[in-house]
Amino acid sequence: MLIHRLTVDGKDYFLPDPVDELRAKVLEAVKAGGGYVNIPPLRGGPGVDILFSPGMPVTWTQLDIGEGEGPGTGSGSSGGPDETFPDPYSSL
Repeated sequence: MLIHRLTVDGKDYFLPDPVDELRAKVLEAVKAGGGYVNIPPLRGGPGVDILFSPGMPVTWTQLDIGEGEGPGTGSGSSGGPDETFPDPYSSL
């Protein structure tokens, strides 16, 4: 199942596939100098209206969430071993 993450000014919104029409609305609002776009919820509800304006940080990410798959098999996994990172709090 494809889930899209829209990050607007540091806040994440998760959206069902497809998002082509929503992307076009966001782009249109930014090109117009700013405007509200309704972001639909992932599951039921009215959604949320977000004011998009030029210069606002917006990031789209596509996540492939597989049903019944084990850890490490979703989006971003290359099939290799999990990357390990040092604990930044170990010295505290």
